Amino acid sequence: MRIVVYPGTFDPIHRGHIDIAERASKLFDQIIFAVAINSEKNPLFNSDERIELILGATKHIPNVKAYSTDGLIADFARDHNAVALIRGLRHVSDFEFEFQMATMNHHLNENVSTLLMVTSEHYIHLNSSVVKDVAKLNGDISKFVSSNVMLKLKEKFDRS
Repeated sequence: MRIVVYPGTFDPIHRGHIDIAERASKLFDQIIFAVAINSEKNPLFNSDERIELILGATKHIPNVKAYSTDGLIADFARDHNAVALIRGLRHVSDFEFEFQMATMNHHLNENVSTLLMVTSEHYIHLNSSVVKDVAKLNGDISKFVSSNVMLKLKEKFDRS
């Protein structure tokens, strides 16, 4: 079975992430979202919420799983028998960081390759921070996130 890991914070998942997952799911038997837990970051959604949002937003993709991890992605990939990691590239400026991460992950786990997939032009401007900022200010994010994510963002910001 060819398994690919899609690592990220996904706080929250948006249509750019989903686009990468849809395309990756056609190339691999299984795609596993690895929700990164970083104690230095203060995410809006906890890891369980992010997993729930991912699974809801990708329910139309039959070969998706999602787990959280607070360790090295190279180890996570090894533990899940993954052959590759996939990352989205929005801009040329993303390449340097992704190249460094790919090189390090290969040093840590020689059995996993990193694939960099160019984001669809519809989502090139999109990132989770922008989605949260627009949602917080009551902007229309319906083109950028699935309905389950939109509802959860509304709940989070209505409580504030």
